[in-house]
Amino acid sequence: MTAIACFKEMIPIAIRGIQQTSLVDFPGEVCTTVFLGGCNFRCPWCHNADLVLRPATLPEVSPAEVLNLLLRRRSWVQAVCITGGEPTLAPGLEEFIRSLKSHGFKVKLDTNGSQPDVIARLLAGDLLDYVAMDIKAPPEKYDLLTGTRANLEAVKESIALIKNSRVAYEFRTTVVPGLLMEEDFLAIGRLLRGARRYVLQQYQPAGTLLDADFQALRPYPGATLQSMAQKLHPFIHKVDVRN
Repeated sequence: MTAIACFKEMIPIAIRGIQQTSLVDFPGEVCTTVFLGGCNFRCPWCHNADLVLRPATLPEVSPAEVLNLLLRRRSWVQAVCITGGEPTLAPGLEEFIRSLKSHGFKVKLDTNGSQPDVIARLLAGDLLDYVAMDIKAPPEKYDLLTGTRANLEAVKESIALIKNSRVAYEFRTTVVPGLLMEEDFLAIGRLLRGARRYVLQQYQPAGTLLDADFQALRPYPGATLQSMAQKLHPFIHKVDVRN
């Protein structure tokens, strides 16, 4: 049995999309980005409506196909970003990452932090090289921004796990106009106090949002995001703005 055939049989995971080359999804690395379907949040500005709401309608890519692609291209791509949807909901995630690591690939995980037990296992197993966790809002607005009843204790547990880990990481927030104001970021700063890196992401309207009403929102000016970033420096070591 070939390594690829074994990979296919062992990993019960549904991959719903793949971007062969990305220069932005894994800081410092050229990576392949893998998209997993399904999410337990309903953030109205999310760009991946089909992945969140209708993952079964998207073509499925087998783990064998992904590994075959990675091995063919490993001379210039040695890293994989796993995103979604929410990857930590996938039952085969740990096995999938173990297989990638066994072939020498670096792995970045994007997560909403709602499944701290999964994050803890991945960190304990030394399976992650970078973690990006979305911080949707200050605690009092979390349900509004996630479109559901969020488990804040789980989110806080994930923050602590990531902050106390040895892996590279970032926390990040999409600055949604009308929902998040400048004063909200002081509360986020207190939530993340002592974190190494935090990123303010510019809101980008698109035609694939969960809530079409959000397509008409105009992003805050870049100067507003820079002002927010400056106010966060007392709480967080490095604050960046990402367009």
